[in-house]
Amino acid sequence: MREGILSVIGGTPLVRLTRLLPKIDFRLFAKLESLNPGGSTKDRPALSIIRHGIETGYITPQSVVIESSSGNMGLGLAQACCYYGLRFICVVDPKATQMNIELLRAYGAEVDIVAEPDAETGEYLKARINRVKFLISTIKHSFWPNQYANVYNSIAHHGTMDEIVRTLEGRVDYLFCATSTCGTLRGCAEYLRAHSLRTKIFAVDALGSVIFGGPSAKRLIPGHGASIRPQLYEPDLAQCIRVSDLECVVGCRRLVRQEAILVGGSSGGVVMAVEQIMEAINPDANCVLIFPDRGERYLDTIYSDAWVEKHFGDISHMWLSHEESRQCAPATC
Repeated sequence: MREGILSVIGGTPLVRLTRLLPKIDFRLFAKLESLNPGGSTKDRPALSIIRHGIETGYITPQSVVIESSSGNMGLGLAQACCYYGLRFICVVDPKATQMNIELLRAYGAEVDIVAEPDAETGEYLKARINRVKFLISTIKHSFWPNQYANVYNSIAHHGTMDEIVRTLEGRVDYLFCATSTCGTLRGCAEYLRAHSLRTKIFAVDALGSVIFGGPSAKRLIPGHGASIRPQLYEPDLAQCIRVSDLECVVGCRRLVRQEAILVGGSSGGVVMAVEQIMEAINPDANCVLIFPDRGERYLDTIYSDAWVEKHFGDISHMWLSHEESRQCAPATC
């Protein structure tokens, strides 16, 4: 028996995917982080950061936790703060879904919406961070988790990688991980280095994200990529594969139709990244995909036919099967 909801964070299942790419000669596994109690992999760093803050005295019962989030980290922090009885302010922007805002408020979080992007960069992320810094400077006993720089974000994912390695008895040949704060990516890479494992890591980044270089551009999928390079980034973490918003949508739709797994946008991007390079994956290899969150939070976007048609036109033929011709050219970094 576990004590309290936070005690069931982690230990998410690793399942083999046999229908998504039926003709491959390697084994494909998915780490289902959506089965964390808050619905995403961000439950891990949220708990790690808050628990460390409490243990070191940086967080007290009077503390006000303030963070910028596009969704999942905010929800993970809202859950942890609710459990520990802490006031939490989540700074979001207009791209946050109404469902996420309602979930934040259900946990008792205060939602602070930044209405305009940063005047200099034109990006909402910079505007959100500026708002966090302002609130930190004006609210007593405030604590900023700073998910883009806090090493307890990446440390939390040593456990993610440990679970994968133990399940596959030490044999993990390839790992595909979506990028945003670089917490999951760095944490897994640190674990693999510490245990002298030669797993090849692919960072799946969004077209228009600046994490691995290149110009910033508009992106539709929240929580995938970033308009700033996080402090947790390291240049030798992984090889980068870029995917478009359209590929994320196609990957999600294929996954739910062929494996009955409903996941968020970055997971669809991970699926399409594997398709880009699958001919180069060694036969008989163990290939692991980390799926960060669940799909219910994307019902009004990725899984909405009207939203998809508005942004991409009629592309329903693209997610029937892998054998359908893809219209998105590979673009590796």
